[in-house]
Amino acid sequence: MTDADYVNIWMRPERTAYGRKPTYSRAQITEAAVRIADAEGLEAATMRRIATEIGAGAMSLYRYVPSRDDLVELMADRLVGEIDVTGMPSGDWRADLTRYADGLRAMWLRHPWIATVQRSLPSFGPNQLLLIERLMGVLDAFVSIDENLGLMAMLNSYIEGTVREEISSAREFRRSGLSESEWMARRGPYVDRLVKSGEYPIFTKIVMEARQPHLSRDDQFRHGLQRVLDCIAAALPPTAESPMSAH
Repeated sequence: MTDADYVNIWMRPERTAYGRKPTYSRAQITEAAVRIADAEGLEAATMRRIATEIGAGAMSLYRYVPSRDDLVELMADRLVGEIDVTGMPSGDWRADLTRYADGLRAMWLRHPWIATVQRSLPSFGPNQLLLIERLMGVLDAFVSIDENLGLMAMLNSYIEGTVREEISSAREFRRSGLSESEWMARRGPYVDRLVKSGEYPIFTKIVMEARQPHLSRDDQFRHGLQRVLDCIAAALPPTAESPMSAH
């Protein structure tokens, strides 16, 4: 396929101006795909499986969603739509970014299969475009667009990296059949041996003094998020001080 032949899913009209009304909709297909992925994983959301879910012929669905890549784009944009950006920018940049970070993390935890989607390039679906407008509007009055892009990349990298690790850890605990506390207790004797050896002073300091590993996942996330927001604050002019920060 040449560049001239390629047509983005968002450029394809869902319904032509002529002919009979479509039996199904992209939204219906996407919702079914998300339900299947939530229950069974992304790989289970095949056209055949979706067709069974909504009572259609598998091949007929390709008239609505031409390819697997198109389906994943629709699903990813559907998930982005769960992040509430209503009222942003509110005038309190730290509150807005905190709300966004919490919303993005919650969405990933509701749909952990999104961590298996290896897509670094934006698709610019309608929900993603709305998110870009509202989220980047939060800092638009204070920094250049390039600085804004860099700060948002830093924020998103923290959120995504943290939640990926959280999802991966949960998967490992399920595989082991142990709870997090049981997993840590099982490794207690080995950790004790390392500490007593005296050969690993920094590791010993982590074990003996660090509080962060003992926080809940929510508190760990919020602790790191505040550090990231502090870094963003350092890049903003004094006039951008957040009411939340002042409080």
